[in-house]
Amino acid sequence: MALLDCIEIEPKQTAVASVIWLHGLGASGHDFEPVVPELQLPADLPVRFVFPHAPNIPVTVNGGMVMPAWYDILAMDIDRKVDESGVLASADAVDALIERELARGIPSSRIIIAGFSQGGAVAYQCALRHPKPLAGLLTLSTYMAMPVSPSNANAQLPVMVCHGSRDPVVPEQLGQRAVASLKAMGLNPEYRSYPMEHMVCLEQIRDIGEWIRERLMLYA
Repeated sequence: MALLDCIEIEPKQTAVASVIWLHGLGASGHDFEPVVPELQLPADLPVRFVFPHAPNIPVTVNGGMVMPAWYDILAMDIDRKVDESGVLASADAVDALIERELARGIPSSRIIIAGFSQGGAVAYQCALRHPKPLAGLLTLSTYMAMPVSPSNANAQLPVMVCHGSRDPVVPEQLGQRAVASLKAMGLNPEYRSYPMEHMVCLEQIRDIGEWIRERLMLYA
């Protein structure tokens, strides 16, 4: 499998941890690039950020228009039919990026998987099922597109779920439903709601930065 094209932001010192962060539908790896300095991670925590670009595919709900997407969107209703094969293929592609980080000397326990909207749905699949223990899972304004069972290695995976209370694209109900599913699996996700639409806000970014620091400072 060819690796996804990515934007990579290297720390000034040799990286001791990595965050692989997936963008939403129609965006690119550049989408969350400006967030990195706003996370305000400490200088003694050198983290590599990897922002992959989704492949360009036709998207059904957009009239078959070709755009960056992790999988096809077949309908817009809450309980919609899901392109399961597309979700799984993208999760496999992220697995390959995890393997590259391992080859670079970053242990799996120092790798965080993050995703916004459509990218978050892939992040759920990738992180929870991964056979090696990960440092954490961060999902933003997203939903659990299809069932997934945590691997033994990630049965206690730290998870942070963020959602906008005014989100007209992915209703907060879907974020809360994902949290309920995680709890049913035996995980203990942290849930944060913000007075915003389908986006990120500075308060949220600061909270994410603190969460990442707590997950990774042990390894600095």
